[in-house]
Amino acid sequence: MWPPSPQGAHAGAPLQKKRGSRFRGGSVLPGFGLSLGFTLLYLGLMILIPLSTVFLKTATMTWSDFWQTVTGARALAAYRLSLGASFAAASINAVFGLLVAWVLERYSFPGRRLVDALVDLPFALPTAVAGISLATLYAKNGWIGRWFEPLGIEVAYTPLGVVVALTFIGLPFVVRTVQPVLADIDPEVEEAAASLGAGRWQTFRRVLFPELLPAALTGFVLAFARALGEYGSVIFIAGNMPMRSEITPLLIMIKLEQYDYAGATASALVFLLVSFSLLLVINLLSWRRSRRLRTAEANE
Repeated sequence: MWPPSPQGAHAGAPLQKKRGSRFRGGSVLPGFGLSLGFTLLYLGLMILIPLSTVFLKTATMTWSDFWQTVTGARALAAYRLSLGASFAAASINAVFGLLVAWVLERYSFPGRRLVDALVDLPFALPTAVAGISLATLYAKNGWIGRWFEPLGIEVAYTPLGVVVALTFIGLPFVVRTVQPVLADIDPEVEEAAASLGAGRWQTFRRVLFPELLPAALTGFVLAFARALGEYGSVIFIAGNMPMRSEITPLLIMIKLEQYDYAGATASALVFLLVSFSLLLVINLLSWRRSRRLRTAEANE
């Protein structure tokens, strides 16, 4: 066998060096500058430019017209209903979503996989179908509404119906946010707390709840944000009566149908600013809570 040619060995060296320099760092993705550029371009086209049109269109109004539009009795009633119903629905989901996630992660029972799949149904179900289904169920002659009628409780075509619809579409956000955190918590932690004399409530309050609270708050924020912009499932069960069961997205749609584009963008701008402010406050509270927990763990 002939020995390898020195020329061939030297000829292969530049090729190896070239390959090593091409994949320096072990990444096949483009550089940071190119990736950041595409990211900013995408966010600008999808989010910043559409939102900026709301400000630009509203700027064509005079201050008196803007103030009269956004502080009218009908607009204020729509703001109160949208924000109040969204907050109520997200709060309900924060409690019962945590309970559903707990059952799905901590217990084995027949049909568990089916129940777990049903949680995602509001994600896949068209909002119009959900609204029609809820209106049919909770009407006075519906399967569920007929049981409330003797008690004097009306669900369909009332503000209560808005809360029901928003609760329906917001449940998966809490369950799917809390469920992975529960899966990461070893059940032996609960057994250790019980062996040290802690009761069930004390174990949950001092051991589990601090771990679950950031995820529950995140799910609350997601459900609240989703409920604020919900339209399709609400209009079928709300009744859409001005000053009573009319939500802000519907009021904006009505203004658009009347070719009042400036009035629609003015209402949208106020709703957008209020929504962002509430979400910012909630996120700050969640961040501060997480920071305190990390500080306490570091001190221990």
